[in-house]
Amino acid sequence: MSQKITITILETSDIHGHILPIQYANHNETETGLAKIATLIRREREAADALLLVDNGDLIQGTPFAYHHAKLGREQPNPMIQCLNELGYDAAVIGNHEFNYGMDHLRKAVRESAFPWLSANTVDEATGEPLFGQPYLLRTLEGGVKVAVLGLTTQYIPNWEKAEHIRGLRFEDAVASAQRWVRHLREAEGADIVIAAYHGGFERDLFSGQPTEPLTGENQGYALCREVEGIDVLLTGHQHRLISGVEVAGVPVVQPGSGGARLGRVRLTLAREEGGRWSIREAQTDLLSPEGLEPDPAILELARPHEELTQQWLDQPIGRLLGDMRVLDPMEVRLKEHPLIEFINRVQMELSGAEISNTALFDNISPGFPEHITMRDIVSNYIYPNTLQVIRVTGRDIKAALEQSAGYFAAYHGEGPIQVSPAFSDPKPQHYNYDMWEGIEYTINISKPVGERIVRLTRQGQPLDPDGEYDVVMNNYRAAGGGNYMMFQGKPVVKDIPTDMAELLAGYIMERGTIQEALNRNWEVVWDGKDQERKEAR
Repeated sequence: MSQKITITILETSDIHGHILPIQYANHNETETGLAKIATLIRREREAADALLLVDNGDLIQGTPFAYHHAKLGREQPNPMIQCLNELGYDAAVIGNHEFNYGMDHLRKAVRESAFPWLSANTVDEATGEPLFGQPYLLRTLEGGVKVAVLGLTTQYIPNWEKAEHIRGLRFEDAVASAQRWVRHLREAEGADIVIAAYHGGFERDLFSGQPTEPLTGENQGYALCREVEGIDVLLTGHQHRLISGVEVAGVPVVQPGSGGARLGRVRLTLAREEGGRWSIREAQTDLLSPEGLEPDPAILELARPHEELTQQWLDQPIGRLLGDMRVLDPMEVRLKEHPLIEFINRVQMELSGAEISNTALFDNISPGFPEHITMRDIVSNYIYPNTLQVIRVTGRDIKAALEQSAGYFAAYHGEGPIQVSPAFSDPKPQHYNYDMWEGIEYTINISKPVGERIVRLTRQGQPLDPDGEYDVVMNNYRAAGGGNYMMFQGKPVVKDIPTDMAELLAGYIMERGTIQEALNRNWEVVWDGKDQERKEAR
């Protein structure tokens, strides 16, 4: 009779600094966060015969809590790392946002970790060796079963990250890297089970195999399952999706959302074959919700001193607003110019000297600015550690970028509510990829086909010259072509402002003390029959 064992693999991913179950914009409690997930982890550890716990990347950036540590508390131990150490993580994977605060910050986090950070395809250009020397984790568990966890990171990072943050690194193709390392794990290390932990998502529909996005290499989960022989389980992330109970080419896949929304769990039932090797008899994937659970006391206590300092910092007064910049309806902000968007664009233009600017409303929970502005309001609206760049582009590039943004809206002809198009909502919401511009005048007609929606484009009342050159200020993510804005890739950088935009906004307001709402309505979104609707409304 063959011997059987069960192995449990737990995955967190895209925690993004969400330790406590709160919203920093308004103190509201949530049912998410690592402190609640920790309660699940401890339950699973008590019940499991053998367990591996892996974080799949994007851990150390994403909340005011994480920002405060990176910018103002860097001499203290990293609280996110302290929490993972307390919970006994076996490994973490390097995500793209791990680089946002620079290599010194990442190296400090790695030094403080009681577990290895894995990424087989993130290598040192000089040596060709994986960053931090750790492509994989190999563990021998109960019964002598050898389990390997191979870390992989989206190769698309150079298209987003500031060059100085990744200098000396090369991001290799995740599929090619996996083919090499899985073979090594099977043949040289004798691994019975190979788990690929990939900070990346899926580029194709999991059932039909049809492409769901441009095949840029940002997400290669589908190809990893189909093209790499020897992967038994694929842990994924990056896209912030909730995926379980699915196999691709016979490989079980899981993805636990973001911000501590779920804990991914894989249960493998193994049997020892003749000759002593182990094989998988059954694989089960599911997502565990922390809803209704009490947060883990030890995690709360570790976070407490850092959280107190963060809250004091967030409540610092910055200045006063005359007018109204509150966000009451995110879709309305994207359909007609809003004072908050105009203000951010104006600040970008004034600080950079550029006469054209673009920015976005990053998500649907940005609250806007109240009358008395604090740091909480700044970081609740500008949630990414972006810096600014001025790049030189042509009028043709601007038109192409506007058409890309205009694809945010599903086709609309005046019936029912306006919807976000699947290209910007599936597999995850991409509100941050819809830009709104200042310094030009334009009209988007969302009744027209995608790619033909810009029906007016002028500058100072004159048609924009397709061959003319214009200096445009935008965040560094967009300037590098992030969000499929390929027209911006490789364009000359006229000016680089290496200060986080949140700091720039705070400094701008503090210097003036009082800011004034303004609105010039230089752009609009229309649809066929809108003018008739206006007449009937009168």
